[in-house]
Amino acid sequence: MAKTKAEADLDQPDEQLDRAIEELRGVLHEEEQRPDAAFRASSANSSVIMNIPVDVQIILGSTEMPVSDLMALQKGSTVALNRRIGEPVDVVVNGRKIARGEITVLESDPSRFGIRLTEIIAGTKGA
Repeated sequence: MAKTKAEADLDQPDEQLDRAIEELRGVLHEEEQRPDAAFRASSANSSVIMNIPVDVQIILGSTEMPVSDLMALQKGSTVALNRRIGEPVDVVVNGRKIARGEITVLESDPSRFGIRLTEIIAGTKGA
């Protein structure tokens, strides 16, 4: 089935982003393989890219509820999610799921938690 021009245009940015990410991974991998002096000399170029802020979200789960239930929520209310304890959580960057992981307590600060990545998702579109 042939795509319309509008559908092709919508897919194109995702495909371009996928190619750019893969190209960036390749360049960074090549830089890691270079001798230390060459890596430091070229790191000035990659530092521009490395300082671009991205939105990172950890998705614990989701649920659906009627507006009336949503409006009835108060401090102390509990909302049941669609995931169970121990199931992996999704790591989403700029709206795209890139990995899955497990929740862990930080060794350096037991009052905080983090995510240990267990799976990197390559080439998927959307979250």
